[in-house]
Formats: sequence, C-alpha cells, structure tokens
Amino acid sequence: MTDKSIDELQQRLTDFAAARGWEPFHTPKNLAAALSVEAGELLEIFQWLTPEQAATVMADPDQAHRVRDEVADVLAYLLQFCTAVGVDPAAALAAKIERNEIRFPL
Repeated sequence: MTDKSIDELQQRLTDFAAARGWEPFHTPKNLAAALSVEAGELLEIFQWLTPEQAATVMADPDQAHRVRDEVADVLAYLLQFCTAVGVDPAAALAAKIERNEIRFPL
C-alpha cells in the first residue's frame, strides 16, 4: 500500500502528461473514453471465468500482474478525468456513500 495522497497522484499524472505535451488530448471526452476502454480491459480478464475461477485470479502471478496494471490504468484515467472537470474524487465518493446510506438503510 502506498501513502501517496490522491492529490499527489493527480499532480504526478498532470506533470507526466505535461512533460509529453499531451494536455491537448486530455479532454473530458477523451479521458472518459480512455477510462471506459481500460475498464473494459479489466473486465476482459474475468469475462469468461466462472465465479470460482474469478475468485482465484490473484493467486496466479501473471494474472495478478495484469489485474494490477488494469486497475492502475482505470484509476489513472479516472484521476485525470477528475482533474480535467474539477471534481474532487475523494469528496465525490464520500458524498455518494452518504447518499447511499440514506437510500439503503439497514
């Protein structure tokens, strides 16, 4: 587990893209599309597995590596999208959890 904050990760992603001149391509539409593609690649790992097989994916080092890479890609694009549209991802998640606690009481 890393102790990097979301803000630090977002800044690192921003700096990475800026150093490569990618800012013109990091529009909300493009980032949302990229996020969808990466989420699809994560799903692809599990697509035809039974629930039992899916539960053991992380026991296979090669598959676990693929899962971690796709999770990182999904998170990277989500954080870049949030930067592009001005959403605080931690605040958005906290607010959503609170709404769900009201919508789905015990």
